[in-house]
Amino acid sequence: MRNDGRQFDEMRKIKIKRNVLKFAEGSCMIEMGNTKVICSASVEDKVPPFLRNTGSGWITAEYGMLPRSCKSRIDREASRGKQSGRTQEIQRSMRSIAELKKIGEKTIWMDCDVIQADGGTRTASITGSFIALADALVKLKNEKKINSIPLVDYVAAISVGIVNGERYLDLNYEEDSGAEVDMNIIMTGSGEMVEVQGTAEKKPFSEKDLNDLVHLAKTGIHDLISIQKKLIKL
Repeated sequence: MRNDGRQFDEMRKIKIKRNVLKFAEGSCMIEMGNTKVICSASVEDKVPPFLRNTGSGWITAEYGMLPRSCKSRIDREASRGKQSGRTQEIQRSMRSIAELKKIGEKTIWMDCDVIQADGGTRTASITGSFIALADALVKLKNEKKINSIPLVDYVAAISVGIVNGERYLDLNYEEDSGAEVDMNIIMTGSGEMVEVQGTAEKKPFSEKDLNDLVHLAKTGIHDLISIQKKLIKL
């Protein structure tokens, strides 16, 4: 039994509330246990210079943590001017399942703001961003600004790790900070990998450990995508 009473393969309680921001084309708040992230999608009728006159759209992202999302204050200015690995993961995830040519010359900004952090903020951001992106694209289609919903699949992410020799799904902060192995996995609804990012924090891990963790993550992502499918019909 884990520190919060869950089984090794049990995710935290998940809540997703859509349309939490009045002015964004798409938005949601996703809660995974005590981790809470607001994800929004904003549409601009322009693209970066390298895409001008190509007919292709673009998806980009920004990720940030509010100063008191953690136990001690985070400097709001600390990450300005830098593009974090978490931002890049969100960008790659959304682009992996979107047909950018069908968006037209528009940029969709995905903003992920962590309002409370207890582990898994980047994976929650990816899972929630898909909902916000899909809602924004539905809005564009309803306004006849695009002809179809240019999404080819669902995408979600989850953390896994080895803690005290045991393989766990969906690590909270205490588990993550004490993990021997920490891994974040992003997958599509069809089971294809978008990203596998794993680190041996205390000692190397075996190929069997890797395969077991990927399998464990796959079960969690299947459940997350089932939740997405109840909210979004492609």
